[in-house]
Amino acid sequence: MDLGVVLQTDPPAARTVALARAAEDAGFSHVWTFDSHILWQEPFVIYSQILAQTSRVMVGPMVTNPATRDWTVTASLFATLNEMFGNRTVCGIGRGDSAVRVQGGRPTTMAALRESIEVIRELASSREAKITDHRGEPVTLRFPWSHGSTLEVWVAAYGPQALALAGEVGDGYILQLADPDVARWMIGTVRESAERAGRDPASVKFCVAAPMYVGEDNSLSRAHMRDQCRWFGAMVGNHVADIVGRYGAAGGAVPSALTDYIAGREGYDYSQHGRAGNTHAQFVPDEIVERFCLLGTPEQHLERLAELRELGVDQFAGYLQHDAQDATLAAYGEHVVPAVPRTA
Repeated sequence: MDLGVVLQTDPPAARTVALARAAEDAGFSHVWTFDSHILWQEPFVIYSQILAQTSRVMVGPMVTNPATRDWTVTASLFATLNEMFGNRTVCGIGRGDSAVRVQGGRPTTMAALRESIEVIRELASSREAKITDHRGEPVTLRFPWSHGSTLEVWVAAYGPQALALAGEVGDGYILQLADPDVARWMIGTVRESAERAGRDPASVKFCVAAPMYVGEDNSLSRAHMRDQCRWFGAMVGNHVADIVGRYGAAGGAVPSALTDYIAGREGYDYSQHGRAGNTHAQFVPDEIVERFCLLGTPEQHLERLAELRELGVDQFAGYLQHDAQDATLAAYGEHVVPAVPRTA
């Protein structure tokens, strides 16, 4: 199993780059960032510095979307970084959450997401892609300057249509929570979709992403860790609320283990998106924080990682949006990374 970190691009950008360097030194294979240009700094500018100051980690957004960037511009960003630094980028993509909602927008359609994946991956892999121009006419494009670039596109999803799309066209699937029971259901759904589409289910990589916080296993420490990571349950709740609004709380569209906890949700303030101590996460119960996140001693982290690895998870990516970023990275580098069998 590979191990990654997920960073916010809060200023100063030098801090984000320093955390990325520390992650590589600790043995992590991937450095991901949020992509929400109103709430945080522009990530692709920072990627250039991360790649310049590291030698091995893969870098990319978790996640970008088809709405806030022209698809060809997104592809050009990846292809340019690959030319500069040697195919060390990866693209996580979804329909759009904070990047579009903070501007009063809505997530894109599944059709737009599907088409954008094809365009971004093909152009950023030095191949031709077809788009539709303003007259509705097909146009074939290719970057004449790009040669030998490669890009994998990993799809972030919770709902049934997005899960099906991940299995049909994604190089990987990103699940933003670390509950093994929910992960088992989601991964199985993506695999079934891949098989129905005539793909080898084993060809789709699986990434589970969730906050990781290393601390002592006592009631006081665990309460603090939960409070620092409760924001994540609220963030996931946004997507779950969309699913419940579309399909209802019952009926099997997604597991009840994922939908039941949002019954007390009253709203969401995107100005506090992804931040510890925010005021809109109080509805998230302690049990959900424990299930969705990795909290506790290194040994407890390793136990959960082993469960996820048994389910076929290829990468765990840990969010570091809390007050123990450096300590958690150091603990992973010393105790966790050396003990996790790496992806072949």
